[in-house]
Amino acid sequence: MAKVSSLPPYATPMERAWYYLFRVICGCVFLFLIMPILVIIPLSFNATPYFTFTEGMLAFEAEAYSLRWYQNFLTNDRWLTSIENSVIVGILSTILATTLGTLAALGLSREKMPQRTLIMGILISPMIVPLIITAAGIYFFYSSVQLTDSLLGLVLAHTALGTPFVVITVTATLIGFDKALPRAGAMCGAPPTTVFFKVILPLILPGVIAGALFAFVTSFDEVVVVLFVASSPEQYTIPRQMWSGIREQISPTILAVATLLIGVSILLMTTIELLRRRSERLRGL
Repeated sequence: MAKVSSLPPYATPMERAWYYLFRVICGCVFLFLIMPILVIIPLSFNATPYFTFTEGMLAFEAEAYSLRWYQNFLTNDRWLTSIENSVIVGILSTILATTLGTLAALGLSREKMPQRTLIMGILISPMIVPLIITAAGIYFFYSSVQLTDSLLGLVLAHTALGTPFVVITVTATLIGFDKALPRAGAMCGAPPTTVFFKVILPLILPGVIAGALFAFVTSFDEVVVVLFVASSPEQYTIPRQMWSGIREQISPTILAVATLLIGVSILLMTTIELLRRRSERLRGL
């Protein structure tokens, strides 16, 4: 197959020069953004407890590399507790945020919904308001109802932060949704729950799953609210434990944790992109 050039044959030398210069600029911006992340990965395999490249690492000597920091992460009680808390809080808050966000998006998609713009603004306000203000508000409210230093408080707080992502993704999916399908199901005698699970949910499922993944990533990566709400190591999540590790003891174990989180993030973002493409195919875009 012949290769199709992005430049038209009548492009002037100046246009060709700008075309290639623009690509170089984009590449430099990409490297500027990605290099701090890429540097972390090889340093996490450092055999010595330092945050710099040793002479052995630069010479690619096998003795200079080790998995000791990954082993420390998977055997240390504090890190194991933080993993357990992150998984529990992430899964529970994702379930709640997905349920509430999907119901809210379905309600907002109704034609006769009053004050739709105002309600939408309130629902996505946790994404707009600075996180430190949200965390302070959550802390003062939780202090009055005795929810600080509890996993239940973390789950509810992360639910509030993850729900806007579900509302936005499901609302975007509902834009191309044929509203005649639920009416057809109802006319055939199906109850509302059957119409939802048999007709509506399969069509909006890519948006629901994408929103759930965004909510999970938000919970798994969140640290500001945890700093306010969880003061006991028993409620620490992985980001909170990393913050504590940086302040109390500088250990390359943090680099190993960061590398694993990068891998998880890449996996989740790939899944979201695949779901987005599947949604576009189903909608004929």
